[in-house]
Amino acid sequence: MNISVLNGPNLNLLGQREPEIYGSTTLDDIQTRMLNYINDNSVVLEFMQSNKEHELVEVIQSVMGKENQFIIINPAAFTHTSVAIRDALQATKIPFIEVHLSNIYAREDFRKKSYFSDIAMGTISGLGANGYLLALNHLLTLKK
Repeated sequence: MNISVLNGPNLNLLGQREPEIYGSTTLDDIQTRMLNYINDNSVVLEFMQSNKEHELVEVIQSVMGKENQFIIINPAAFTHTSVAIRDALQATKIPFIEVHLSNIYAREDFRKKSYFSDIAMGTISGLGANGYLLALNHLLTLKK
């Protein structure tokens, strides 16, 4: 099983940026927790964070056609703006789970619209860094 964990803009600032909203956990902490969570050599986790929309699109396209490929994505601000990332996910047909640290539905009106939720396997919102582990756990249950 191959799982790409993709993170959008400003998530490289986790732990520093608005901890009252996003918590004190860093992106490195999340990656370490995810790697520690799996105890199966047949699961490969690949991590990527970018502030650039086109880089996320290119990574999504690069894993197209891989067997047992899944994506966990936190599009961050691109959640509310990126038709390009949506189109890449739809075109490649790679199953994905959308994750958000904060509850986007309890925030500003512009954050309540996701370009991804309707095509995602599922959406996890508002559970902080644990959302990544919940998404990973779900994908691991598909392996059995």
